[in-house]
Amino acid sequence: MSSTNMLVDKFGRTVNYLRMSVTDRCDLRCVYCMAEEMTFLPRNQVLSLEELERLAAAFTRLGVRKLRLTGGEPLVRQGLVGLVAKLRQLPDLEELCLTTNGTRLEDCAAELKKAGLDRLNVSLDTLNADKFRELTRFGDVRKVLKGIVAAQKAGFKRIKINCVALKNRNADEVVSLVRYALDQGLDISFIEEMPLGKIDSHGRAAEFIASAELRKIISAYFPLVPSSSSSGGPARYWMSPGFDSRIGFISPHSNNFCASCNRVRLTATGRLLLCLGQEYSTDLRAVLREFPNDEARLEEVIVASMALKPKEHSFDITTDEPQIVRFMNTTGG
Repeated sequence: MSSTNMLVDKFGRTVNYLRMSVTDRCDLRCVYCMAEEMTFLPRNQVLSLEELERLAAAFTRLGVRKLRLTGGEPLVRQGLVGLVAKLRQLPDLEELCLTTNGTRLEDCAAELKKAGLDRLNVSLDTLNADKFRELTRFGDVRKVLKGIVAAQKAGFKRIKINCVALKNRNADEVVSLVRYALDQGLDISFIEEMPLGKIDSHGRAAEFIASAELRKIISAYFPLVPSSSSSGGPARYWMSPGFDSRIGFISPHSNNFCASCNRVRLTATGRLLLCLGQEYSTDLRAVLREFPNDEARLEEVIVASMALKPKEHSFDITTDEPQIVRFMNTTGG
């Protein structure tokens, strides 16, 4: 196992976490994530499974120890279980995770566990069937709940629910969601909405609710104490006495976490994004396809790209205009 991490940006932050998108496609159309009528990428623009594996190997040789597969919805990608099995064999990889909307989890949770997947995050913004259909435009929350049960039966530990908090759409459900998580032994994180892509379903400024306000609402029902626990990402965790579940808050607006950022994102097209809230990027697909056998060159390009990582994002929640025009499904989770 390599002992030196070569991915250090100009601000001294070490990158050891890669979020890798395997597809821009999704079987839902969540209102904060994408437009109702989407045009997805041609297949030849999306990285092949072999290219994804090659990139993951390069990043782990350079010091990445945590890899998260994202989308779109990663479970719609054909051959994903096989990719998980191959990535799990990377000698320097310590944790292999996946973020899913859960709609297909019931059918493949056991296969994913057998292939070597370590942890699962499941997006779930409401427990109400009608509201779920409204937020996702046509989803069935029962499929997601069955998928979570299947993942528990398959042996996954510390399954985490991710909830994008919207003031007038689901903030009235945060206590119900916490109660569900505590009862089921799940972790849960509430995420302040990020202004990516132009949407017409709601005004982002009007829907913003800060993590501190959510904690106040939750604390009236479940006392919260700060936790030193970390999952290696941006969530800051709290615990409720008597329960093992972690209650996290991801606060890009109200409690900026850029100073400790340890991650980069790879889009399904092979674009390495150095920051979620900026457009600094490197085209790794071009390197892969022009130099299919030159691992040294690929690693050199990845290392050099760290110089592009900005100090912080520039999200502005006071305006409804998107600061970043790309949608979350093309960004990579």
